[in-house]
Order: sequence, then structure tokens, then C-alpha cells
Amino acid sequence: MPVLADFASRRGITFPLLSDAGSAVIKQYGLLNTTVAPTSTTYGIPFPGTFFLDAHGVVTSRHFEAAYQERDTVMSVLVKRGAKVARPATKIEAPHLTLTTYLTDDVAAPGTHFSAVIEAAPGPHVHVYAPGVAGYKPIAIDVRPQPGLVVRGVQYPKSEDYFFKPLAEHVAVYQQRFRIVQDFEIDPAAQAADALKDRREMSIAGTLAYQACDDKVCYPPQSAPLTWTIGLRPLDRERAAPRP
Repeated sequence: MPVLADFASRRGITFPLLSDAGSAVIKQYGLLNTTVAPTSTTYGIPFPGTFFLDAHGVVTSRHFEAAYQERDTVMSVLVKRGAKVARPATKIEAPHLTLTTYLTDDVAAPGTHFSAVIEAAPGPHVHVYAPGVAGYKPIAIDVRPQPGLVVRGVQYPKSEDYFFKPLAEHVAVYQQRFRIVQDFEIDPAAQAADALKDRREMSIAGTLAYQACDDKVCYPPQSAPLTWTIGLRPLDRERAAPRP
């Protein structure tokens, strides 16, 4: 089909694409996107999703989006599922904590959901406090807001129970290496268009606040600066190459 062939050529797609006239296959598999009105020019599209296969081609899991205008990148989905990915990373030596941080993707377009990963390694015999702990400074990410960027949810790992015998208290902590995943989105809203116009990249700044303690001493709360840079590209809105 010329439209799909042109799209594949422009985007460098080498795998087969399905031309599903009348959305017959989409309907057969129950994937018709019912959030789109039948009167819309985009009616007949599927719910966007990704299937994950093992080395034998067996589907092991799947991930579907809430809206067709917004998409999680595959790398972002993988890291939230605990996968280890090879990405250029920055190492930060913070007090009592070594941080390794990276973005899941190099480039994003409006509507793209991508993630920042912070892998943290406490020092020997050191713990930091998990979210929700009272009486200490729990670990938290604060991202500087800016036009064109949507700061989405953050995923913290399951904490450990730490019993501090002198005070006979149980607290939720991280003592071993752990991973935090902060989600972002390039704002697809019309009001963000001016902020993103002609931009080729976006710098994202934030801080990681935490409090570290060892078996004897609780140290003052600390914060470590975090920065990431994501490339920007416009949406591909062409359905076919312009006719000569």
C-alpha cells in the first residue's frame, strides 16, 4: 500500500506493516479504539499497545496505552518492568549514596512518555528512608517545572523493614542497591506548541532529596542535583509523500 510504504520509508521501518482495510483485523482481535467517535477521521484505529516476546517467539506480556495520542516508549516500559538496559549514564557521588542516572530514550515527540532512571547504591552499612516514613526525611524527587514538559508519576521499589534496636522502632528503608523511575511526557497539548516550536532538545533539572543513616548515626538530610537532556522532534503528520 503506497501510504504505508511511504511511511515506512520516511521512518526507516524494515518490518512488515499491516494494511487493515475497514479495520477488519482490529475488530476481530477486539482492539477497536472505542474512545474515538465514529464521525472522526481517525475512527477505526486500534488501541495502541506493545507485545513482549521471549527468544522463542512466545508472548510473555503486553502493555496497552490509555490514549492513542500518547505513547510509552518500549525502553520506558522495559525499565518499569525491571529490565536492565544499556544506556549512556551519568555517575554522581552524593553523600553516603552513589547515583547512576540516565534517560530511557534519546529523542521524544509531543505525546511521548519516557523515563529517567536513578539507580542508587547506599554506602556500607548505610540505609536511606523510603517514601512515607515519618520522623526522618524520606527519599523524593523534585523536578523543576517548565513549559512543554509534563512530570508524570514516579515508581519507587518495595522497601525493607529496618529495626533500630536503641529506639525499638521499625522503619521502611533501602539498604541495598535500588532503582527509581521518574516518568515524563513531552506535552502534546496545543498550548505547549509555542514552547516547543523549533526546539531540538530539552534540559530537565531536578534534585533527589534523602536522609542517610548507619547503625549508629543519622546524618543531616541531603540533596543531589539531577540533570538530563532529551532530543526533541515534531510529530510525523504526513500520511503520504507530497505529490510532485
